[in-house]
Amino acid sequence: MITTILAVDDEVRALTLISLMLERGGYQVIKALNGYEALELLDQSTPDLIILDVMMPGLDGITLCRLIRERPATADVPIVILSALGDPASIEEGYQAGASDYLHKPIKHLDLLTKISTLAKNRSA
Repeated sequence: MITTILAVDDEVRALTLISLMLERGGYQVIKALNGYEALELLDQSTPDLIILDVMMPGLDGITLCRLIRERPATADVPIVILSALGDPASIEEGYQAGASDYLHKPIKHLDLLTKISTLAKNRSA
């Protein structure tokens, strides 16, 4: 069951919008404005799902995805990449880094919640 989601995006407006969508869907949201902040939060607790932006300064989402997969506590946590980059090469790079799914921005509220529900069902199966 997915109840807690870590959302990582360097754009405050995007992070706020994603958080509102998730909270309206009944999820508890932990927010990080960059990859380093996300890693610090993951040192403290393990969410049920992680949503990452790709284009972030310092530690980009692809590198962050790889680092999350290397950690024993988060190796199996579903990771959804939510990015403005929707070309086939970017999508493939996301999956190669360990993403469970890759969604293109902008995302509709219902589409995001449906994807999370699907990942939750797949995880419990």
